[in-house]
Formats: sequence, structure tokens, C-alpha cells
Amino acid sequence: MKKTILASAIAAATFSGAALAQESNLPVVYGNIQYALAYENIDDGGYSVDHFDNGSTLGVAHSHEIAPGITGFFKMELEGINADDKSGSNGIDGLDEAYIGVKGDSFGQVWVGSDDSTYESAIDKIANFFEVGSYNLGGGYTTGEGDLIQYLSPSFGGFKLGAAVQVNGTEGAGKSYPYQLAAIYSVDALELAFAMDSNDGKTGYSSAAALTPNNNENTYGLRATYNLEDLSLTAQFQTRKDVEDKFGLMGVYTLGKNQFALAYEHASADGDLNPVKPGDQDVKETVTVQALHNLSDHMYVYVEGYLAGGDQVYPVAEGSAVRTDEKTIAAVGAVYYF
Repeated sequence: MKKTILASAIAAATFSGAALAQESNLPVVYGNIQYALAYENIDDGGYSVDHFDNGSTLGVAHSHEIAPGITGFFKMELEGINADDKSGSNGIDGLDEAYIGVKGDSFGQVWVGSDDSTYESAIDKIANFFEVGSYNLGGGYTTGEGDLIQYLSPSFGGFKLGAAVQVNGTEGAGKSYPYQLAAIYSVDALELAFAMDSNDGKTGYSSAAALTPNNNENTYGLRATYNLEDLSLTAQFQTRKDVEDKFGLMGVYTLGKNQFALAYEHASADGDLNPVKPGDQDVKETVTVQALHNLSDHMYVYVEGYLAGGDQVYPVAEGSAVRTDEKTIAAVGAVYYF
């Protein structure tokens, strides 16, 4: 799960470090180790306790001036460290982000490679906010984060346009060029975003393949975020014909070095996606709470709780025929980043 707080902190460190490194033409190296301990309880079933690596990464970034007002940049972020289990780790064996691009004040930025997609960045704020995020409801879109060519325009009076195309070509799961479009408008404390995903790619290309079946219907999303001095409020809605509708509400309150968050998410299936309970259903509901404390500029700890319910059913254990419609999870974690 993406970590909004961590990503923002790393981005700030990366850009500030890049300004210093640019003089010597050295890349910025950054990274983090994330540990979490989670207790999961299944209604009418058992429980589990797990200590795990929650997404530790190591990255490198660099930028340089190509011409006055035009900057070239690259970033590569690696994952799969499995920092909690030495015997089960093969070192770094996964890729999170890798891209190159150019940007300028007059034309915006263009970048190519693997990165959070235009739709995800514009709409999926709630699902990407929480640390553990086991039950948060990401959007019903199937375009993945690889093979992307993306563009983000400069701001025109607070208005930005974004676009992405995934060049799958003729290899693998078949010829396809799914695309995404987004519009973001910011004025004072309010930010509005609208985006769509064509969902033209085969699910084999998509990191979100397990969330929705493969069809050719577009996904549409709308988000509104209002930022007060210490309080941020977000509402978002996403829909895909013959698949599902999702909406969510989230409030985040900051008090000194502490952060408190509360979110409610709801998903309704469109059609007979659940063979146990056919017809349109309230497939899933999730309530998430978080309390986070920044120990320093490089380390924070948190507690999170999740209550997931709805008409969707879960096996109480792997391979079990006994099912339930409610899960709860309590998690504590710590993150060190540089």
C-alpha cells in the first residue's frame, strides 16, 4: 500500500537534496524501513498475528538542467527487501517506480516508465493514505502502473490537465493502449479532481486485476479535498458500469507532531458479482482509524484499526468452506526514512 505521509516526506527530501546534489552532479539516494505488527480477527473464524515488512524501499533520483527553464529527471525505487525476515529475504527483488522525464514551467512535465498512474494520483487519495491499508477500497480501474507515458500540464489559474497512455503493444496479453485523462482544479483551500480510465488493457497488465473483472467500460472518478489549517476533509466517488460504485469520506486532523485520521468507504457491486448473494449488493464497507506520531524528521510510529463488513463473504481460513462477512484488524508500526 502506498504511504502518503512517507511519500511526501521522501519527495521533500529528494527535491531539497537534488538542489544540493545538482551542483556536484551526484544523485540523491533515499530509502526507508517499515515494520508493522497486525492482529486480524475473522468473525466466526480464527485470528492471526503477523509481523511483516510493510513496504521498505531503497531509491535513487537525479535531475539536471538541460536548457534554461527545462529540467531532465529520473527516479528508480526498488522494493521486496523483506526486512523483517532474514531467512526469507533475497535482498532487493522488486520494482516500485522507475521513470525518466523532462519538465519546464511553460509546458509542464512528460515522463515515461513505471509510476503511480494519472488516475490514481488524481482520485485514489483515501486508499493510498493509510499505512497498512489491508481493507481500504482502491478504485475499480485496471490500467496498471507500468509501460506508461504520462503528461501533466502547468497550472493555468489553478487548473491542470493530466493524461497517460499505457503502451502494451502486441506482446503478452494482447495489443492494447489503455489511456487515462484527468483534470485538477485548485483554488485557495479547495482541490477538485475528475479522471477517467479507459480500461482497455488486459487484466494481465494491471496491478489492480484482482479488484475487478475485465471489461471495456470506462471508470470515472471524482474527488474533492478541502484543507483547513489543521484539518483536511476528502470525499471521493468512483464508478464503472457493470462492475461497481465506490465512495469514501476521510478527515485528517494534525496536532503538533500528531496526526489523527478517520475514513469510511463503501462499495456496491453492479450485477451478479457475488455468487453467494446474487444481484446488486453493498459488497464492502470499511471504517479506518489512525493515530500517528512523528518522533523526529526521519521517524514516526502509528496505530491503525480497520472494521470491514458488507455483503461480501470471506473464507474464515484458507480453503475453508465456512465464510463470514466481517473482519477486523489492529496494527501498530514504525517507519524510519532518510
